[in-house]
Amino acid sequence: MNDAHTNAVLFETALLDSHRQHRTARVTLRLQSDEDVVGLRKQVRERAVAIALSLVDQTKLVTAASELARNTIKYGGGGEVHLDSLSDGIRNGVGLLFIDAGPGIPDVDSALRDGFTTGGGLGLGLGGSKRLVDEFTIDSRPGEGTAVQVVKWKR
Repeated sequence: MNDAHTNAVLFETALLDSHRQHRTARVTLRLQSDEDVVGLRKQVRERAVAIALSLVDQTKLVTAASELARNTIKYGGGGEVHLDSLSDGIRNGVGLLFIDAGPGIPDVDSALRDGFTTGGGLGLGLGGSKRLVDEFTIDSRPGEGTAVQVVKWKR
C-alpha cells in the first residue's frame, strides 16, 4: 500500500499517537474525492477480512469509514485518513483516524445528536458512525480542523 498525503497542513491532534502501542501497521490515504472514498472502503474491508471480523462487523466498519470519509471531504474540505492494524495481545482491530484542516465543529455535542445537520442530510453521520464502532473519539477546534478516530475490535 502506498502512503499518500494531502498538500494541506492538517490539524494537529494528540489522536495521531493514540493506540501507538497497539499499532502493527499504518497506511495514510488522502481524502479529496469520491474515488478516494471508494479506495478507502476497499482497504478497510481488506483489513477487516484479514482479522476475521464477522460480516456484520465488516459492514458496520466500512459504513462508518465511508460516512466519516465523506464528512472529511464535504465539511473539512478534504484531508487524510490513517488506517491502522491494531493488536493488544488479546484481540486484533482496525483503527481509522480522519483528519482535516477545515472549519471545525463549533458544537460537537449537537453534531453527535441524530437529526443535526448543516448539509441538508438526515443528520445521522457522526452519531450513526459512533454507534457502528467500538471506540469513537473526536477532537474538533473551530478554525483549526477536526480529527475523528474510530476502532472496531474482533470479538
